[in-house]
Amino acid sequence: MADDAHLHVVILAGGSGTRFWPLSRRLAPKQLLRLLTDRTMLHETLSRVAPLVPANRTWIVTGSDHADEVRRQLRVIDVNATPIVEPMGRNTAPAIALAAHRLLERDPQAMMIVLPADHVIAKSEAFLACLSSAAAIAARGLLVTIGFLPHRPETGYGYIKRGTPLDEGSQPRADGFRAYRVERFVEKPDRRTAERYLADGTYLWNSGIFVWRAATILDEIRRHLPAVAEALSGVESSTQDLAARYERLGSVSIDYGVLEKTDRAAVIPADLGWSDVGSWAALDDVAEKDERGNVVAGRVLDFDSTRSILYAQDRLVATIGLDETIVVDTPDATLVCRKDRAQDVRKVVEALEHRHAQEHVVHKTVQRPWGTYTVLEEGPGYKIKRIVVNPSSRLSLQMHHQRSEHWVVVAGTAHVTCGERVYDVQTNQSTYIPPETRHRLENVDPVTPLQIIEVQSGPYLGEDDIVRFADDFGRIPPRT
Repeated sequence: MADDAHLHVVILAGGSGTRFWPLSRRLAPKQLLRLLTDRTMLHETLSRVAPLVPANRTWIVTGSDHADEVRRQLRVIDVNATPIVEPMGRNTAPAIALAAHRLLERDPQAMMIVLPADHVIAKSEAFLACLSSAAAIAARGLLVTIGFLPHRPETGYGYIKRGTPLDEGSQPRADGFRAYRVERFVEKPDRRTAERYLADGTYLWNSGIFVWRAATILDEIRRHLPAVAEALSGVESSTQDLAARYERLGSVSIDYGVLEKTDRAAVIPADLGWSDVGSWAALDDVAEKDERGNVVAGRVLDFDSTRSILYAQDRLVATIGLDETIVVDTPDATLVCRKDRAQDVRKVVEALEHRHAQEHVVHKTVQRPWGTYTVLEEGPGYKIKRIVVNPSSRLSLQMHHQRSEHWVVVAGTAHVTCGERVYDVQTNQSTYIPPETRHRLENVDPVTPLQIIEVQSGPYLGEDDIVRFADDFGRIPPRT
């Protein structure tokens, strides 16, 4: 049996946020957004597993682009889970290997429950029972995955064909779950093949949810992915060169790299109300609908539309007589498409990336560990932002090579460092920060947010023109 004291949850919170554009962006992917409730999908996942595993044995693997926001969300909900930051995305196999090394450093008997951060599970209690059952099986040295019972001929998921029961002739456990050997993994099928899988009854949707001992998965990675094992060998005691280690790796999933090759794979079939919410159209499966079958959120005024997904943020969106249509409006971009073309949203993101357009990278309002900034207007040589600094928070001590900044305080009091000077700027006052000058903006008020309007001027205004000298949020890279 698995020992609950050695259960750890590893939440995979990478991903670039292409299929939920324009709500998701590269720096604000789906897992970090409030999509279905007033909690982010990461928060929902953390809450789902909290009854089984405490927060101090919960780990979140994320990328360097998203680490600040993950930490911010953990502070907001007061959960002391541990982020594991990858220097770059290399798919699930390196992410899981890195996490396994971290767990073994703390707990040599660690049992890993690996979950994506952006899935929906409707039957939470049954889900926890299923994970407990999987942990008991994984304690025998097996790699266990959860396979969900298909209820339609889905072409967007990979499949697992279950083989013989793991213990021939045995009855299902008291919780109703039974494990099977994995006969094979199958890539996403065409429609006719998916219909055959559904009728067959032995094919399951591949959920991307796994349970195994950390030591077991590392053994199998050494066996089947020696390049990954070699690159991350000894990573427990040395993290300074993690980026260089990742540079040597290709992109490989744990499914393709290990599970399709191992002889230790087992699967537990389950019906838990699962969805990976893989596109806007997938909201049909998990979101509440009105009497005409529409999913409606935000400032929407609709007349006579049917079976549509209508999402608005700040602006009023009026729709009339739509059918099977997706409309998503954000402050800087609007999507309109047929529901059956939802998977093609990634083509828009690819085109924006090719054009170096910011609308696939960030929203107009960007979360930072200290508060937010909103781009109000920009043009050749200038950019205007509204900056909100949380109470008792401050930006890093920093410098810009190519731009100057004018700060006008519109609410609160700014405690400013500019070169050798340290001074306060009151509401309706302003100050100027020259290029090549160390500076810092701080809100010393413990209650009231500080709001300023910042006007940037210079030949280059990119967010990467920044040198940090001191930072409260660990964003200064190690000196080499």
